[in-house]
Amino acid sequence: MRRSTRKEQEPDLGVLAVQLSARVQREIFARAAEQGFDDVRPRHGAVLAYLDEEGIRPGELARLAGRNKQTMGAIIDELERLGYVRREPDPADRRARLIVPTERGLRVMVASDQYVRDIEQSLSARLGADRYAEFRAALVQAAASLPASGHDTEG
Repeated sequence: MRRSTRKEQEPDLGVLAVQLSARVQREIFARAAEQGFDDVRPRHGAVLAYLDEEGIRPGELARLAGRNKQTMGAIIDELERLGYVRREPDPADRRARLIVPTERGLRVMVASDQYVRDIEQSLSARLGADRYAEFRAALVQAAASLPASGHDTEG
C-alpha cells in the first residue's frame, strides 16, 4: 500500500493534528472574511490568538505561540501594516515595547473568540458534551507532554 493511501486511510497523530488545525483555521478565517477581516491569514493567528487587550511584549507572544522572535517580528510587522496592532512603549519598562491591538484588532479578537466558541459548541453537540470534554482534556494533556520549544512550524 502506498504511504499516501495508508496516511489517508489510517491517519497518524501528525496527520490528524494538521487536519484538525487546518479545518479549524479554515472555518475561523472564512468567517472572519465574511465579517470584513479578509486580510488576516492563518499565520497571523500566532499573534491574534494570544494578544491581550492592554498589549503584550513580542517575546511573550513568541513564547506563547512557539515561534522564534524573528518570525514573530515579521508577523507583527504585517499586522501593523494591516492596521490590527501598533507598537507602544511598555509603561513598566520604557525600553521595552508592547504590541497593542487597534480598534480593528480588538474587533477581530472578539469575533475570532466567538468563532472558536461556536466551533467548540458544534463539536460538543456532535460528539456529546462528555465525550468532547474528554477529547479536549486529552488534547491538552497530549500537547503538554511534548516539547514546546524547537523549530518554527511556519517561517
